[in-house]
Amino acid sequence: MPDLLIELLSEEIPARMQAKAAADLKRLVTEGLVEAGLTYAHAGAFHTPRRLTLAIEGLLAESPAVREERKGPRVDAPDKALEGFLRATGLTKDQLEARDDKKGAVWFAVIERPGRPAAEILVEVLGATVRGFPWPKSMRWGTGSLRWVRPLQNILAVLSDEGGAEAVAGEIEGFALNDRTVGHRFLAPDGFAVTGFDDYAAKLKRAHVVLSPEERAAHIEADAKNLAFAQGLEIVPDPGLLAEVAGLVEWPVVLMGEIGAAFLELPPEVLQTSMKEHQKFFSVRNPKSGRIEKFVTVANTETADQGATILAGNQKVLAARLSDAKFFWENDLRVAEAGLGAWVDTLETVTFHRKLGSQGARIARVAALAEAIAPDVGADPSQAAQAARLAKADLASEMVYEFPELQGVMGRYYVAAAGQPADVAAVAEEHYAPLGPSDAVPSAPLSVAVALADKIDTLTGFWAIDEKPTGSKDPFALRRAALGVIRLVLENGLRLPLTGVFDRHLPAFDAGGEIATDLLAFFHDRLKVYLRDRGIRHDVIDACLAMPHADDLTLLVKRAEALQEVMGTEDGENLIQGFRRAHNILRQAEEKDGVEYSFGADPKFAENDTEAALFAALDTAEAAITPALKAEDFGGAMQAMAALRSPIDAFFEATVVNAESEVLRRNRLNLLHRISETCGAVADLTRLAE
Repeated sequence: MPDLLIELLSEEIPARMQAKAAADLKRLVTEGLVEAGLTYAHAGAFHTPRRLTLAIEGLLAESPAVREERKGPRVDAPDKALEGFLRATGLTKDQLEARDDKKGAVWFAVIERPGRPAAEILVEVLGATVRGFPWPKSMRWGTGSLRWVRPLQNILAVLSDEGGAEAVAGEIEGFALNDRTVGHRFLAPDGFAVTGFDDYAAKLKRAHVVLSPEERAAHIEADAKNLAFAQGLEIVPDPGLLAEVAGLVEWPVVLMGEIGAAFLELPPEVLQTSMKEHQKFFSVRNPKSGRIEKFVTVANTETADQGATILAGNQKVLAARLSDAKFFWENDLRVAEAGLGAWVDTLETVTFHRKLGSQGARIARVAALAEAIAPDVGADPSQAAQAARLAKADLASEMVYEFPELQGVMGRYYVAAAGQPADVAAVAEEHYAPLGPSDAVPSAPLSVAVALADKIDTLTGFWAIDEKPTGSKDPFALRRAALGVIRLVLENGLRLPLTGVFDRHLPAFDAGGEIATDLLAFFHDRLKVYLRDRGIRHDVIDACLAMPHADDLTLLVKRAEALQEVMGTEDGENLIQGFRRAHNILRQAEEKDGVEYSFGADPKFAENDTEAALFAALDTAEAAITPALKAEDFGGAMQAMAALRSPIDAFFEATVVNAESEVLRRNRLNLLHRISETCGAVADLTRLAE
């Protein structure tokens, strides 16, 4: 069984496209080969800035021969039916066989396809892959019609086995398939032939090309950490930047450079963002002071002066970039120290949304809502309102205009510079959180109040103008905002009934009523997704949503967790079965009789010990469940409910509910209602999946 090596060599591929392109190459080629009958043992894809590589092991040498029989129309069928069958099979009439069938003679086609060599199939599959490659963006060059992300330069395709290796014979879009490639553009530009993947990878390494992106990233990370450690410093971790830089170089050479002394007092976030966005530099931090003091850059070549010339050029460009940042910082500080009023006024003229007014109007709404809910989260109302009014002031700053990703971060510096307390300044940064499922949730009361107000204003506002998420479309990130509210409430253990908050805030948009109900349903859907990831079943949540106060998310989750825990026990699961039996018998009887059996179960009519024991057990359970629910001890209430399992089982084993005596039957049906009512006080068990 031969092995296959493919390499598509081109001008530099954008780093962000490389990993998906390598995966697409693997998918398209392997699917095409398998569809043509060529199975394989293993396939691996690799990428560098200039090449996409696919290595396939254990490929069949040729596709298997295929013999297929197809049943066609009857021999006496109309000519059009026969013509259609001939077109579908690719045969002529004289190649068909007439065979007897249950309903007479029928035409049969015997289609035989001989096996084909792997090389022949590969040329077709690789050609289709190259011509239809799914680049996000592509270009044409020269006079050909081929589109590629950057000009394609060479296509290597080699089949190898124990007997040797040879290039696949064929041509794709003017490129003759061959067994040659080139090394590093500057350090080893000469071409060389390869005989298979191991030979290819080894020769590339000698030609200053590290084929594996993981190996390049590991090399960069290790060298950077070692350079920093040697000077008592540390690299600021940035996995995204590491992956991107590994996609910019084939032969990574790690260098450490200096940041000019004039820029060392800039906030570390400014230095880090500027160096990352403009230069793709890693920040090097002093762990004692927290300052960014140096940078690490990754060159794609070795130089005789050990990178001195490269560093000199990088430092010159960096100084120009940081001079701009320093200018923005100093200008912004002057505005901040004057009290931020100029920026707050500017936001009055900045549109947030054409139907929802300006940023200034939005900030006023958020401030009012933060003030209103502050007591519910343990914050001072006037401080919450003040923090909300200043939290977005940095949106008008020069620094945030240049680096939008620093919104909030710079706000913290500027609000502090305006003389505000540290907890008010922290709100500017923390009120955006959490932005993602892995982000930390603010816990400081002021930050929680403004973060909730900010997200709830967004949700109520867009609901009021009917701009809700649809399908996969959520242009205003409303699902993320709802999840943020859910996490803020749950992770801080807040008791904040959402219906009241919505009703309080929706009049700001001249809305209310049905919008609040619909928005709460949206929150419940988001909560199901959130709790599902924590292992709580949808039907358990549905059973709890049917209970009162379902807009109190903390209360709702406590109830759901307790129910889930009880259902995980043998007693709990058997109790649910007993409850269903009681509920179903009761419902059928009520439908049949046209009455409701909801009152009057009397223990004096108990005919046997198990029936009397069930009355006593219900008395005991109710006595425990009622105070437990009042104290929101859902675990205790569920345990008391689970204790009914044995008495209910014993009752059904020893007692016929639909007794001949109408008095006994009615009493027992009322007893079943009492079972249903007692269990239903904890959760709506009818909503649990069977």
